[in-house]
Amino acid sequence: MDQARLLPLGPSANALSRKREGHQHHTPIQPREAIAAVDQFFHGDFEIAYDKGLSSLPLTMKTRVFSGMQPSGNLHIGNYLGALKNWVRIQNDYECIFCIVDLHAITLYQDPAELRARIREMAALYLAAGIDPQQCSIMVQSAVAAHAELAWMLTCVTPVGWLERMTQYKAKAAKQESVGDGILQYPVLMAADILLYQAGIVPVGEDQAQHLELTRDIAQRFNSVYGDTFVVPGTSLPSVGARIMGLDDPTQKMSKSAEGTNHAVALLDPPDRIRKTIMRATTDSQPAVDLNNAGPGVLNLLAIYQAFGGASDEEMKARFIGMRYGELKKQVAEMVIAHLEPFQQRFRQITAEPGYLAGVLRAGAERVAPIANRTVQVVKERMGLYT
Repeated sequence: MDQARLLPLGPSANALSRKREGHQHHTPIQPREAIAAVDQFFHGDFEIAYDKGLSSLPLTMKTRVFSGMQPSGNLHIGNYLGALKNWVRIQNDYECIFCIVDLHAITLYQDPAELRARIREMAALYLAAGIDPQQCSIMVQSAVAAHAELAWMLTCVTPVGWLERMTQYKAKAAKQESVGDGILQYPVLMAADILLYQAGIVPVGEDQAQHLELTRDIAQRFNSVYGDTFVVPGTSLPSVGARIMGLDDPTQKMSKSAEGTNHAVALLDPPDRIRKTIMRATTDSQPAVDLNNAGPGVLNLLAIYQAFGGASDEEMKARFIGMRYGELKKQVAEMVIAHLEPFQQRFRQITAEPGYLAGVLRAGAERVAPIANRTVQVVKERMGLYT
């Protein structure tokens, strides 16, 4: 079977240089003198911060990257432009582990058969986007038992107050009469996912930035109590395509869990569905594109077009200023369809190959398990547990 290839996309930018503001890029904390000095360099849209030295644990020649997505809901163009496309771009330059975080998904009830199907679908979407299993490890979280084992040990050094301050926990708890403990402990499992592989780079969106800060706090606390054990990861927030907004409500980030039928364009939506969803996108009261007075819905449509097509700011201005919204939506829809159709064709090829997905996931888990098991062994030794 032909290997999935990278979509032919050019460099992208937020619509007309309206960059996100207020992002912080953190270098790793150095909890003790034994940790080596921090090196920094730049790679495309990412500021990379990592720790080169942790002599008790094996490191490769490449800096390790860890990131993942939950197999719940339908992956959409926001997930692609905000994460998958960036993963593809960096995969040859770093040692990348791209995870399907199914243990996170079960903090809320998931139908077992549907969850299994979603895991396979997500693996195929990773591959269709251009993630190369020869260059990266694609794996399922629950296939490596060390994730859950390390999460428990980190739970024992994490104050409850830290978890109760998490914005996502407070938002979810406010909507429910009783909230499951899994939602409270979710950030500790996320910390275990990252620290398990001594990842120096964690590409995250703004919605996970607070959880990554907590990961850094947990790592620093453990290191200060038990001695240098974990690399404290730096954040890496992409400045391009990181926040594609909902088409029905452009003040809210496009979400897999949103219930509105016209909220998002899913990566596997057929062309007619894509056109219908984008043609119903919220705009504003202006009759045509006016960049000086454009509302968030119009800017979101322009951002989607530019992120997929790679047009420069000047090209965007020349093409769209004065264009009526109906025509704008048509052009955005056709741009999205033109890029998703080959993506979907690769997805169909991948899923039609018997045993291929299972082999990719098995190989990914086998590749990363020795790293994870070594970290757990060191942590148990540090804490005095039986080994």
